[in-house]
Amino acid sequence: MTDDTEGETEQTVVSLERVTKTYDLGGTVEALSDVSLALSEGSYTAVMGPSGSGKSTLLNLIGGLDTPTSGTVRVGRNDLTALSENERADIRGSEVGFVFQTFNLMPRLTAVENVALPLVFAGVPRAERRERAESLLEDVGLSDRLDHKPTELSGGQRQRVAVARALAPEPAVLLADEPTGNVDTDTGERVMRLLGDLNDSGNTILLVTHEKRIAEHADRTVRMLDGEIVEEET
Repeated sequence: MTDDTEGETEQTVVSLERVTKTYDLGGTVEALSDVSLALSEGSYTAVMGPSGSGKSTLLNLIGGLDTPTSGTVRVGRNDLTALSENERADIRGSEVGFVFQTFNLMPRLTAVENVALPLVFAGVPRAERRERAESLLEDVGLSDRLDHKPTELSGGQRQRVAVARALAPEPAVLLADEPTGNVDTDTGERVMRLLGDLNDSGNTILLVTHEKRIAEHADRTVRMLDGEIVEEET
């Protein structure tokens, strides 16, 4: 176990304290074992490890998609382990932005409608959410694709729409799960430059990847194996 919570300050936006996660799959499987980790505001962290090492479980716990068997997960001022499922959903809608390998865009919605979707659930007025969605798509270089549906966009363009959507609610942390996994190498590099630019602008990013060249874009690399953090590099 690596305990990285010592020396935390009020600038810490995510912290896991001695988190364990087990599943009953016809027998007990320990996905995470006594993991502690802290992300400071504006940091850029990559999590690496082989399949089954616990990377996705870590991401799901931070995003409130799952709860730990033991330990504490905090995002901002919120202790996710003390919240109901509906309350965790509210946190996902406001404090955490997700970028998935498979994009997860709504196929019948245009790019601008996809980006505005989180703001619909947040109760933001229509004109305001349209304005913010257009601004975000401009930021990711897609101001000429506002009314295109996902099937009319390339893989790289769809991933940039997904990044813009994740940023719509101005989250405390952006979680990226293998964001270059479904795009070619050149497009993947463009996506990584975009994430780098976002980090330079102050966004906190946690990136999950199995590729060393992708992890090298981050300022800090956390390596996982068998549900434990076994190494860190900065």
